[in-house]
Amino acid sequence: MPTMDLFQYSQKSDGPLEGTPLAERLRPKNLQEILGQAEYLGEGAPLRNLLERDQIPSLIIWGPPGSGKTSLAMALAKATKKEFISLNAVDTGAKILKEVGEAARNRRIIAEKGTLVFIDEIHRLNKAQQDVLLSYIEKGDFVLIGATTENPSFQVNSAVLSRCRLLVFKRLDDSSLKKLMQKAFAESQLSEAEILEGEAELMLVSLADGDGRKMMNAVEQIINVYQFNKNQFQFPLKKEQLPKVLGSQALYHDRRGDSHYDTISAFIKSIRGSDPDAALYYLARMLESGEDPLFIVRRLIILASEDIGNADPRALQIATAGQQAVHFVGLPEAAINLAQVVTYLASAPKSNRSYVGLRKAQEEVRTTGGLPIPLEVRNAPTTMMKELGYGKNYQYAHEGERGWLPQTFLPKEIADKKFYEPSEHGFEKNIKAYLQWLKGQR
Repeated sequence: MPTMDLFQYSQKSDGPLEGTPLAERLRPKNLQEILGQAEYLGEGAPLRNLLERDQIPSLIIWGPPGSGKTSLAMALAKATKKEFISLNAVDTGAKILKEVGEAARNRRIIAEKGTLVFIDEIHRLNKAQQDVLLSYIEKGDFVLIGATTENPSFQVNSAVLSRCRLLVFKRLDDSSLKKLMQKAFAESQLSEAEILEGEAELMLVSLADGDGRKMMNAVEQIINVYQFNKNQFQFPLKKEQLPKVLGSQALYHDRRGDSHYDTISAFIKSIRGSDPDAALYYLARMLESGEDPLFIVRRLIILASEDIGNADPRALQIATAGQQAVHFVGLPEAAINLAQVVTYLASAPKSNRSYVGLRKAQEEVRTTGGLPIPLEVRNAPTTMMKELGYGKNYQYAHEGERGWLPQTFLPKEIADKKFYEPSEHGFEKNIKAYLQWLKGQR
């Protein structure tokens, strides 16, 4: 009786099992059926030509959920003459990876047959587990296809990444999503026209947010309502009815991944760029996606000093008040407080001169080290220190006519250094004018 390869993936099936989700039932069966990613998979694309000839290179596929990463791997599984092995990094350890690699090596030597290994969520493998893959990829024992929603620059070992071709999959465009919707309705022998009005179609495409699986799941939910609870709603569905049928549609946002960093980056840059509309939009996206409001307000407090600074000294007070409001009020009402803070900061005059001054001072300290502090500004609490000249000739600023007297506070080696140079923006121009007046400068 022949033995079954422990890691063998059945490439032939009599059909989907009972209860298989629509998204899985309609998964593309070949490269031609995959929507989107024309740069790699479009007619005549160099990579597609290689894949169709079964000359598959090792690939790392990076993209958001529902963009076709797994669909590409499954399509190749059906087309390749290689043994196809599918693993998920969540339940795969170094021991299993070694067993897969050794089996692939033996298959290559004994049966002269290649192996294609697909690892979903490859970013979840730790460094040691990823290192196991290296020798097998290098020697050609198997071809690796790794799928990830996380930036591989941070989550995949550089050694593994350098031995693979990186494919950056994009969110599906509206045209591709609409084709998926039509395919899903057709599978149930329905047309979108009898289920959805025009505006509801557009809304459904928007709610899918570039995620093909999300589109399929939404259509499946709508079909179930149409078939089993039709009397509860009037079909074709209007735009206003769609949220009632689908419920909450959460945006894709991983607090530890690229979506998290990309969104907060756009948010901060919008405020820095004095665009309150864009700032409110990204605030809404983060809140709707479940971002921690304390993370948001911490960034606002930093921004208030880094990007606004003394151009509007109230900015830091308002940002700090926002943090207190989040603690005291909590969501969802605290979103109103955050909106006030965000629009104020976005509309405030900007200056990073205090931040730039800090960076200059830090660089000076790192370069020149602990230069001697001038004796006249040193602390002199004891008689011995006074005899050594500590505090001698110090001038008490309040005795000056303008509350200022000329003296040197910096170490003599850098006495002429300038770190803080006020701008002409907002209140900071008053600071600049005051300092010039104070020192008798024009």
